[in-house]
Amino acid sequence: QVQLVESGGGLVQAGGSLRLSCAASGLALDYSAIGWFRQAPGKEREGVSCISSGSGSTNYADSVKGRFTISRDNAKNTVYLQMNNLKPEDTAVYYCAARAFWCTSVAGSFGSWGQGTQVTVSS
Repeated sequence: QVQLVESGGGLVQAGGSLRLSCAASGLALDYSAIGWFRQAPGKEREGVSCISSGSGSTNYADSVKGRFTISRDNAKNTVYLQMNNLKPEDTAVYYCAARAFWCTSVAGSFGSWGQGTQVTVSS
């Protein structure tokens, strides 16, 4: 059974940083793509970043490019999202999700989801 557990959220001032973690069990990152998504109140869930299996190619939403970095530690079966220069518009619940092999931008194609972690950025 696949389980994803996010951690690292919190309250931070604009310009600050947070690192989110997604600890995975029941799957191997070597064969899985892990995506980070976020959902703000009253808004649709949106893709933030994703890292594919194998070579670990990455992609980012335009709104976070240059500020967020996704990475993984296969030995710990954990994926990270380093978030720098945070802005109030980054405030949302952040979720990690898993699917086989390759990243897509379609949230519905990810079969396993974590419970989410709240990120709040104050101005």
